[in-house]
Amino acid sequence: MAASTLIRDGNLFRLTGPVVKDNAVSLLEEGGVLFGGGEVTVDFSGVTEVDSSAVSLMLEWLRRGNGRQSLRFVNLPANLLSLANLYGVTDVLQQAEGA
Repeated sequence: MAASTLIRDGNLFRLTGPVVKDNAVSLLEEGGVLFGGGEVTVDFSGVTEVDSSAVSLMLEWLRRGNGRQSLRFVNLPANLLSLANLYGVTDVLQQAEGA
């Protein structure tokens, strides 16, 4: 399995590779840099594979950023939105996507 990375470019963070159970904890820790205040965008266009851990990761990032900053998700893969729909959290993630 290819490694996942979270690459920073100003307030834009590009997430690449798989976002699955095997790397969700490391991505959660790596994502700690997202919470320095201000508006942050996480771009999912480079994500190659997801499972339910990706949904959990996004919800946790939103929880950690609540009230301190604006966290926005863009270019969410269709299979990630399908999982979010299955778990009943599509509205939450799409609000963050459209923020």
